[in-house]
Amino acid sequence: MNPEIVEKFRYISSQAKEQKISSYQGLMTCRYGYGRAIEKVMQGEMGQDFLGVYLKDDICNFTLCKGIGKNDQKSLASRNLGNMLMNWLDTTEDWSSVGFLSFLKNTPPLSLEDLNTGATQEENLAFMGKVFEELQLQSLDAMYICGRLELPTLERPIGRIWMAWQGDSRLKFWRDELEVSQYFKKTMTMDEWWSASEGPVGGVPHVYQSRLEYGKPMRLQLYTEGLSDLDSIRDWLPDEQIQILFDAPHTDGLREDAGFLEFKW
Repeated sequence: MNPEIVEKFRYISSQAKEQKISSYQGLMTCRYGYGRAIEKVMQGEMGQDFLGVYLKDDICNFTLCKGIGKNDQKSLASRNLGNMLMNWLDTTEDWSSVGFLSFLKNTPPLSLEDLNTGATQEENLAFMGKVFEELQLQSLDAMYICGRLELPTLERPIGRIWMAWQGDSRLKFWRDELEVSQYFKKTMTMDEWWSASEGPVGGVPHVYQSRLEYGKPMRLQLYTEGLSDLDSIRDWLPDEQIQILFDAPHTDGLREDAGFLEFKW
């Protein structure tokens, strides 16, 4: 690769509209999609899930969040935490479990100005239409998965994967075509989340870190409960089959909001 050419890709989901399954292909392939429950689409409401991805050459930061609690705060909660996590992933130098826990305990909610950065006009209007008192900002709760991929290269044959999570979203990982997701499944629970007022709730964050070896194919998949039909599927699916799950013709649309991220290298 020409060292003067820098590959960059950024995706932040809009919570006000759907995103059909799309792909970015560089040193890795990133697939992403977003959908609201049909009831929210019909009523013009915001989605409660949030996706964020930033790739720069062989480094990728990502987050998948799901707002919980009061209906009118779920979208704000997931966007707040998602942006906080993306900022932390881009700037931290402390990847220890203790360092991440300290961040979650001591970081206040983002300001309204920060929350609106990068938001669509529809999202800005929806956020500003609510009453934003300090008490409300402190009561934001969300589940999350976040992580960083440092891909192995010829120059650096050993890379790294780092991830942290709380909540019941799904996380699957394949190494050389062999799924190694057993540990993740035991820790995905609806009894854990992050709270703006309390920090981690229900336990400390689950943190996973491992080496990535050059030349070994790997795949990482994350999604929220709206795509629970994927739970029993182990094989790689083409775009059109995942899009069918988003369209959900058998139920006339999604019953729950759905976010999807997949990385393959």
